[in-house]
Amino acid sequence: MSPATETEEHQALRAAVAALGRRYGRDYLTSALREDRHPTELWSEAGKLGYLGVNLPEEYGGGGGGIAELSIVLEELGAAGCPLLMMVVSPAICGTVIARFGTEEQKRAWLPGLADGTRTMAFGITEPDAGSNSHRITTTARRDGADWVLSGRKVFISGVDIADATLVVGRTEDARTGSLKPCLFIVPRDADGFGRRQIDMELQSAEKQFELALDDVRLPAEALVGDEDAGLLQLFAGLNPERVMTAAFAIGMGRFALSRAVEYARERTVWKAPIGAHQAIAHPLAQAHIELELARLMMQKAAHLYDSGDDVAAGEAANMAKYAAGEACVRAVDQAVHTLGGNGLTREFGLASLITASRVARIAPVSREMILNYVSHQTLGLPKSY
Repeated sequence: MSPATETEEHQALRAAVAALGRRYGRDYLTSALREDRHPTELWSEAGKLGYLGVNLPEEYGGGGGGIAELSIVLEELGAAGCPLLMMVVSPAICGTVIARFGTEEQKRAWLPGLADGTRTMAFGITEPDAGSNSHRITTTARRDGADWVLSGRKVFISGVDIADATLVVGRTEDARTGSLKPCLFIVPRDADGFGRRQIDMELQSAEKQFELALDDVRLPAEALVGDEDAGLLQLFAGLNPERVMTAAFAIGMGRFALSRAVEYARERTVWKAPIGAHQAIAHPLAQAHIELELARLMMQKAAHLYDSGDDVAAGEAANMAKYAAGEACVRAVDQAVHTLGGNGLTREFGLASLITASRVARIAPVSREMILNYVSHQTLGLPKSY
């Protein structure tokens, strides 16, 4: 089956999740934002229905699918106006890493809860001075007897307040070479020395952003996920799904904005005909639709490659999908707001807040410039500028 042609199972999953999304919708999410609470009802129902863990192994309570299926879930919830950002983090990054590299005990302890939504896990990689450069991470993990001791800082970490634990990227010293290599640790929310401070964001989101402080956080040996010598392999096993899911988040948001604009353009009449009859309105909306569809094709390709085990090709495709989806989302939201004119800036139509939200897909988890660096260097073979 080509990734460009969805199976009947995928189409059925899309339809089922879209129906769930319609029952909640944009009004549900905006009311949660106004009340400063998390969308727990939607998260819980999506978990019970098996949608949150559709990518996780069946023997641990998941659906036995892959990132292809999980991206469909997030895209359709987004298209309904109620995306769940923690899907990018908890089942996609953390669930994938634990499923691929965790011990039997870690899988049994975490995967069933991540799959049904009763447990969540945050992901801590970004640091104040490292930005997109994961090689500059300064959070260190040192051995102390049988334990590990973590020290460092993290920033822009989503959902730490609701997460049972955070999967933290630290660096350990290679005994043979003395160089530092990345390793992943499960840090419980109540661990001694593990502090958090909420970042005051202009961005409206149910999922809050945090700065983390790890001051000599002592962890048992079993907190380490995977082989301490695997390093980047394990890290990118989580980062490639993150890029695919960010693309799904962006495509869903773009589709939601576009559908609002199309509905408005069909009905709004100024000079005898609906404004959607004018090409100055119709063509940019058609262009936005085409760009979203093209971005979805690359997202499907990336998910297909990842799920088939081709990590190298998936890395290239996931970066391209995230880039394309981010650009398409920003343009779709911009055109949607513009189509509605003054109404596009009112709370009633729910589009203005997406102007800020759509930028996230261009910035996180890696900037579009870093993706262009990746493609120019890795794909085109041009010399590195950094």
